[in-house]
Amino acid sequence: MTQSVTPYKIKAAWIERYGPPEVITVRETAMPVIGANDVLIRMRASTVTLPDCAFRAADPFIVRFFTGLFRPKSPIPGGAVAGEIEAVGENVTRFSPGDRVFGTTDPEPSAMAQYVAIAEDAPLAIMPDALDFGEAAGLTYSFLTAMPFLRDEAKLQPGQSILINGAAGSIGTVAVQLARHMGARVTAVCSARNAELVSGLGADTIIDRRTTDFTTANAAYDVIFDVVGKSSFLACRRALKPGGIYLTTTPSLAILWAMLRGKDAQGKRGKLATTGLRALPEKAKDMLVLAQLVEQGVLHGVIDRVMPLDAIAEAHRYVEQETKAGDVIIEMP
Repeated sequence: MTQSVTPYKIKAAWIERYGPPEVITVRETAMPVIGANDVLIRMRASTVTLPDCAFRAADPFIVRFFTGLFRPKSPIPGGAVAGEIEAVGENVTRFSPGDRVFGTTDPEPSAMAQYVAIAEDAPLAIMPDALDFGEAAGLTYSFLTAMPFLRDEAKLQPGQSILINGAAGSIGTVAVQLARHMGARVTAVCSARNAELVSGLGADTIIDRRTTDFTTANAAYDVIFDVVGKSSFLACRRALKPGGIYLTTTPSLAILWAMLRGKDAQGKRGKLATTGLRALPEKAKDMLVLAQLVEQGVLHGVIDRVMPLDAIAEAHRYVEQETKAGDVIIEMP
């Protein structure tokens, strides 16, 4: 039997038009209604990511084809979920009220609110005891991005060499830990002030992004993972070994052209993977993998700062500066 929840208004971040961080407000909206196969989650934390900022600003323009051509289709932003089950639908068997869970609503944003309704078979898992809600929210987004790139696109193997550009960011910190776990030799590109942090996560070599151009290396890496999209396949091609791959999280005409052209004469190639649009069952399986890796001590979250929901516009402004180390967490009131 579906548990009853007294209907009332909840607080949520809200975006009605594209633009700078100031377009985000916090307003009251209706409590989500759950169906027979859904769960209602009392949100404790979510996270603000660079894609969130891109979707808010509709920059690059191509994001409008996913989020709405003239205005956002979903006014509540955010995908990362971390909270407690408040109520369950009558057909739900995986979860019970009181369960601590983490997961994602992507590709449909709606997580930046006090309550979220989500299907039982969505990418959702029980939180390991070792995690707090902030870490859980940050790891969800970062892992569901980094793992498909390294495991499925790069097919990273023990002994291979990988360079991670943007290693101190939310995706980068998880990518460093995963690459190390996979047995690769990890070179991390970041600011000098974050060198100690990234080294502690498992990087073998640190390159200061302000003083050294990593693209001038000659056939040094099997994989270059540009998590911040600040370089290009063309610029990185020299630094790749024969048969190497350049991976980016950022869509551009350059990477789309590289993908259309395929491998060059030395088997080098560039690839963009839209990890947020993966099939939900694949993400659901990976949430279980994430929980297992956390329990094994392989992964832990890195938090730059924690901010309240009322500071959501300020959080977007800070994330856009691209100076953070790890995740910017939003705590729900």
